Parts: sequence; C-alpha cells; structure tokens
Amino acid sequence: MAPSAASRRSTPAASSAGGAVRLRRMSLPAAPASRSCRLVLACIGIGLLSGFLSGLFGVGGGTVIVPLLVLLLGFDQRRAAGTSLAAIVPTSAVGVISYAVHGSVAWIPALLLAAGAVVGAQIGTWLLPKVSQNALRWGFVAFLAVVVVSLFIVIPSRGEPFDVAWYTAIALVALGVVTGVVSGLIGVGGGIVVTPVLMLAFGASDLIAKGTSLLMMIPTAISGTVGNLRRHNVDLAAGLIIGIAACATTALGAWVATIVDPFVGNVLLAAYLVFIAVQMARKALTARRAR
Repeated sequence: MAPSAASRRSTPAASSAGGAVRLRRMSLPAAPASRSCRLVLACIGIGLLSGFLSGLFGVGGGTVIVPLLVLLLGFDQRRAAGTSLAAIVPTSAVGVISYAVHGSVAWIPALLLAAGAVVGAQIGTWLLPKVSQNALRWGFVAFLAVVVVSLFIVIPSRGEPFDVAWYTAIALVALGVVTGVVSGLIGVGGGIVVTPVLMLAFGASDLIAKGTSLLMMIPTAISGTVGNLRRHNVDLAAGLIIGIAACATTALGAWVATIVDPFVGNVLLAAYLVFIAVQMARKALTARRAR
C-alpha cells in the first residue's frame, strides 16, 4: 500500500531526527577509563613493576608509575602524579615491613626525614610557579650524575650501625626539607634523593638507606594524597589497584636487595638513576623545543 501524504511528509523530519540522535550517540564520550578492563590490566602491570623496583632500590616507584600512566592510559601529568602518590602508601608499607624483618630500618632517622620532607614539600609547591622548570630539571640531572659517579667510589658496609647524634638529627631534617622541596618542584619521589645521600653522606648501609627511605615516604605520601583528593588530582581506584599489585612484588625486590653484593647493588642503583636522568633530560629538551 502506498504511504500516505502525512507519512511521506514526516519522513525527512524523522530521518533528520534519527541522524541527529545517531550523531549525538557517536559524539558521546567513551565509558570512564576506570571501568575498563584495559585500565585494570595496565594498572596491575605497572604496580608489579613499580613494586619490585621500590623494594629493590628503596624508592616509591613514582618515576615508573607517572610516565607509564601518561603513556599507556592518557593521564595528564598532575593526575598521574597524584595517583602515583596514592599507590606509594601501601607499597612503601610492605617495603618497610620487608626491610624491618632484616633489621634494616632506622626508625628515628626516618621520622626526622619525614618531618623535614612534609615542610619541604609545602615550600616546593609554593616555589613551583616562581622558578624555571627547565633549570630545575638540568640541575637535578647534574645531581644524579654526581651521585652515579660516587656510587662507584663509595661502597657501603652492611655491618655499620646508623647512629644519630644531635648534629646528625639536624642534618637529617635538613635533608628531608631539601628532598621535599625537590619533590614538590620536580615531582620525583623522595627515595630517589634520600637513598643515595644516606649512603654517601651519612655512611648508612645500602639496606638501611633503602628501608629508612621507604618509611620516610609513608607520612609524606599520605599527606600528599589527602591534598590531591581535595584538589581532585588523583584517580583513587587506579592508585589502589597499582598499590595492591605492587605489594605482591615489593617483598621480592627487598629480598633480592639483601642477597646481592653491596657493589652490585650500587651498580643496579646507578643504572636506575641513569634511567631517571635520561627521562629528566628528555623532558627538558622537549620543553626547550616547545618554546
């Protein structure tokens, strides 16, 4: 039966409306990444890698988590840094337990470092808009280069106790402040600064330096995560997945650290620091070209 005149007249409008609906559907945003299987699997992989490195080197793992969140999952830099900080809390806790079992945590020095780092982080975030990021990156690269060379000269002794005198306590608080400032300015974890400095400047053994560094990071990471939650700069679900996955390999990394020779440990740490320095140099060069 031939269509009526009314239905023929309504056909273009209906077709137009249907096209508009289809267009709107095509333009709708994809489902939130936090619900996707890809994000969960990627976070688990990132967590397993960062947890092992955290236990092995006494670092938070943010230098691995942040770039991988940006590259693999499209996080912006601030959200990646906030998510990384949330993941560091459970990772560091497991790492501290692993090192404490072997008596490789200096509790009082860690608290002194943490007290200074909390203050330093506030100073760093205040200075952030006032200083050149590129100059800071190149300065940090130079610092890492000096540390890498020193790691081949000074080999820590695992039998030396970490004694704290009044002047050592002041120096530890000062180191914490500097670490917090650097962390706030550049976005690197405190462990990447504290671990080598405790070995080279304070004479701590490599194991005590790593265990103490991990303990120092817990209150700092909690404080930073609370601030990031208020500013909506953290994907808490992704951070929890990474942190829980990291707990599975942190103890393994800490165990490997206890069985390798101190010189081999220094070589591995030096290689990791070179990796971080290359990352920083690339960021500095990219920013320079962009300008």
